[in-house]
Amino acid sequence: MESSAPPDGKIGLIAGNGQLPFLFARAARARGLEVIAVAHKGETDPALAAEVGALTWVRVGQVNRIQKAFLAAGVKQAAMAGGISHVKALTDARPDLGAVRIISRLRSFRDDALLRAVAADFESRGVTIIAPTDYLGEVLCPPGHLAGPVLSEAQEKDVALGREVAVLLGQADVGQTVVVHQGHVLALEAVEGTDEAIRRGGKLGGAGAVVVKRCKPDQDMRFDLPAAGPRTLEVMNEVGAKVLALEAGRTVLLDAPALFAAAKDSGITLVGVP
Repeated sequence: MESSAPPDGKIGLIAGNGQLPFLFARAARARGLEVIAVAHKGETDPALAAEVGALTWVRVGQVNRIQKAFLAAGVKQAAMAGGISHVKALTDARPDLGAVRIISRLRSFRDDALLRAVAADFESRGVTIIAPTDYLGEVLCPPGHLAGPVLSEAQEKDVALGREVAVLLGQADVGQTVVVHQGHVLALEAVEGTDEAIRRGGKLGGAGAVVVKRCKPDQDMRFDLPAAGPRTLEVMNEVGAKVLALEAGRTVLLDAPALFAAAKDSGITLVGVP
């Protein structure tokens, strides 16, 4: 369900890396909203400044600084869009008193628990965290065969295996991507991220690998949705992976026209699985 537009005409954006912050900013502006953004140093593309009404730079973990920027601008609703590298979060974080306040209340440091705690802290200070897809429903992956050759019977079995394993991976709150080939699980995504998981799996299994991405079973749509774009296919081409299976309705397609064209040109099958 889409959130109602903020009555004051302002929307906050907590921006990570990738193209999703740009897509969100453009969609919000198309609705006549002023976008007040906070970007993360070393993660967010500086070009985002041209897409928003105001931009504040922070380091990973500077919660109080983000909240102060929003409250000073009168922001009542905000979305998190774009990822933060797990490796960078471990090595380059600069937690402030706001982050310490949140962490001190946690019993689990898994991604979902942490992000829900962050959202609850923002809401306690008057800023409601919404799902970026409230403004971007059109970028979610549709179901069915989307591009490239039709799946073979063996590839369909690999997709089914990858989806089964991805559920278990998600239940452990570890990652969203599984690489499979000929009935063998080659790689599971962890802190290295999707691209490196694909590279590792492709190198182990050779050409023809199947890449499966899906949400965690209890995915909160406000945070960390799986995403795929042309860059994903570039990495798959490096190792000869031939299938990208995405969870329909819950995976963000970054630059879908270019993604479909790249799949067609490279002979990679792209499917949305319900």
